[in-house]
Amino acid sequence: MGPGLLRMRPPLFPFRLVALRPSCHLDWLPMSTSTGERFERAVAIMARLRAPGGCPWDREQTFDSIKPYTLEETYEVLEAIDQRDWNELTGELGDLLLQVLFYATMAKEQGSFTIDDVLDRLSSKLIDRHPHVFGNVQAETASEVVRNWEAIKAEEKRKRLAAGGGKTVKETEPAQSALAGVSPAMPALLEAHKLSSRAAHVGFDWPNMQGLFDKLREETDELEDQLMDFPAPGPRPPARGVAGAGRQPVPEALRQRLEEEVGDLFFVLVNVARYLSLDPESALRKANRKFKRRFHWIEEQLRVSGRGPEQATIDELESLWQQAKRQEKTQP
Repeated sequence: MGPGLLRMRPPLFPFRLVALRPSCHLDWLPMSTSTGERFERAVAIMARLRAPGGCPWDREQTFDSIKPYTLEETYEVLEAIDQRDWNELTGELGDLLLQVLFYATMAKEQGSFTIDDVLDRLSSKLIDRHPHVFGNVQAETASEVVRNWEAIKAEEKRKRLAAGGGKTVKETEPAQSALAGVSPAMPALLEAHKLSSRAAHVGFDWPNMQGLFDKLREETDELEDQLMDFPAPGPRPPARGVAGAGRQPVPEALRQRLEEEVGDLFFVLVNVARYLSLDPESALRKANRKFKRRFHWIEEQLRVSGRGPEQATIDELESLWQQAKRQEKTQP
């Protein structure tokens, strides 16, 4: 959330925007019980912040400057869901909605579109892509819904391209590719999940989990083969202290091959998650939090004796790590 809203005092403001003088004092109406009027109130607040005499910070923002906040707020929504913190999720969803209102307000200012266009587009898309609810198409299972959804999206793209409007496909990406439209700008784990899911929809998939484990072993073997060319004495953890200290020099060609093999391992693991109907991004976030939780416990144990992790031996750290794991398992 931008500092403009953090500093804002919630006075009462009419739901319908009227001509505003920069210096005028606003008398706001009480919050309505209507969802629609509450939404209009939020739209009006955002417009006021961007209007002459509004918040200097909010008025300076652009589409590009707001992008980092959009990504940050999205991850904070995911964090609240993972923590099952429903009170926090209420606020985080509001912060995410603010991003939509911000973009729509800026678009209205430059004459591109309005929040009404966004809502109309959303409603039409929901209706058009759910013909099994709003039409005569039959879909009894979630899998059938997904197949229909992909077919509808493909037809929408075909019509859009034929009309020469809307989203365009990069010259390097075939218009009819099953992978068309998967943005390389998204987080790599999510992109890998979407790419493999798209390929699986057209039959390019492992027949069973054993095939995935075989592929995982194959990629691990290939990485080990590349490590045969690693300069002696072989890969070692970086030295303690300054980040990057003690890093071993590796020929660029070998570094690129190692990077490719590690990437292949990640891609297979993403497919393992997809096969199990798990979100790889969420799984890794939870693993990160688990690591932090256990490492913090180790730090607390060492702090009792006036030490830090850098003053402990690796054997002591490993012993404490195992204790942290056992300690977690005993908790309800």
